[in-house]
Amino acid sequence: MRFYKPTAEQAGDARALVRFVDPPTERGKSLLSIFDKLWYYEPKLRRPIPISRQQRLVGQVSNGDVVATDFDLSYIATVAATEDCDGRPCYRLELQRRWPHVTYPKISYWVDVENSRPFKAEFLSTGDKVLKRAWYKDYKLALGEYRPHEIYIEDSLKKEQYTRMLYSDVRLEEVPEAYFQKEYLLRLR
Repeated sequence: MRFYKPTAEQAGDARALVRFVDPPTERGKSLLSIFDKLWYYEPKLRRPIPISRQQRLVGQVSNGDVVATDFDLSYIATVAATEDCDGRPCYRLELQRRWPHVTYPKISYWVDVENSRPFKAEFLSTGDKVLKRAWYKDYKLALGEYRPHEIYIEDSLKKEQYTRMLYSDVRLEEVPEAYFQKEYLLRLR
């Protein structure tokens, strides 16, 4: 993934490259997000295919989009309440999208009052219907901060469908610009 915020000297960038490595049925598939554009690729395809805004809300594409969501750049946040999160006080933030091209119009986001760590998020439709729920778990020290090493995403429409994303070997590394072009997805293995 690559994210950096706008500064006085430089325009911001919000690009994400997601490569599926497990389970074996998903291995080799990938997603590329560049602001409001998203492409999906799997080895059976001859080339990456663009994903519309409506398609982003279903299946594995949605899960990749949840992980690539930039809460700070794409949303305006307000504190709505303080609520209990498994025995700990959390702020419930209401996030409203800044631009119409942002996938989720609204997100409810719970953050631990004491340490500012995300606890969970609900990704909502324009009618405030919960589409996805995400829980942030297994915090470990990585890159000088405690970060979640597990994100559990539940499909609210089909509760039996979920995704468990596990992170390991978290590190900063220089990634060539070429990786963030849809043509590169054909070479990503």
